[in-house]
Amino acid sequence: MKLAPHYIAIDGPLRVGKTKLATELATHLRGRDVLDPDANPHLRGFYRGRQGSAFRSQMHSLIARYHKLLNARITRSHVPVVADFLLEKDKLFAYLTLEDEELEIYDRYYEFFREQLPMPDLAVYLKASPEALKTRLTGDRTSSEATMSDAFLEGMVQAFDHFFSRFKAADVLIVDTAETNIVENPEDLRSLIEELGKPVTGTQYFLPLGS
Repeated sequence: MKLAPHYIAIDGPLRVGKTKLATELATHLRGRDVLDPDANPHLRGFYRGRQGSAFRSQMHSLIARYHKLLNARITRSHVPVVADFLLEKDKLFAYLTLEDEELEIYDRYYEFFREQLPMPDLAVYLKASPEALKTRLTGDRTSSEATMSDAFLEGMVQAFDHFFSRFKAADVLIVDTAETNIVENPEDLRSLIEELGKPVTGTQYFLPLGS
C-alpha cells in the first residue's frame, strides 16, 4: 500500500490560492506549512523595467527559497510538511526574464542549492488561464503585479503548463482553478483537501463533482 506523502509542494501562477491551500492542508494533516518568502526588495524595480533588477530579483528569490526549505529540515520532520512553492519553479521565471549571461550564473547557484534539498513526494499544480490571472491582478490596483503585460502572463502560463507536463521527479496532481475556486469557495477547498488524502500515482487530474 502506498504511503501518504510526507512532503507536499503546491505551485502555480500568481493569485491561484497556493498559500491558502498550503496553510489549510497543513492544518488538516496536523503538519506544518513552509511559505514562500514574499519580501523581495527588487521586485518593484523589475516591474518598472529597471536595468539589472530581473537578475537581482531572481537571485534574491532563489537564495531565500533555498534557505526557507533548508531551515525547515524536512527530512528530519516527524509531521507532514506542506510548502506553497516548488523550488524547481524558480527556474521558470529565470528563463522568462534573464539574459543568457545571467542565466549561466543563475544555473550554477540553482544546481548547487537543488542538490542539497529533498524532492517533494507530491506536487500540486494549480492551473489558471492568462485571462483569469489578468482579471485577478487588475482587480488589485495597489499591486505592482497589476502592471504585468498580457504577453508576460501568457508566457508564464505556458511555462507552467510545459513544466508540469514533463515533471516526473514526484507525483503530480493538476487542479484547474477555473473548475475549482479554492480562494472564494470553501466547499471547493474542502473537496480538494479531501482528494489530497487519497493516493496519487504519476500525473493525475482533480475533477470535482459536477464538472
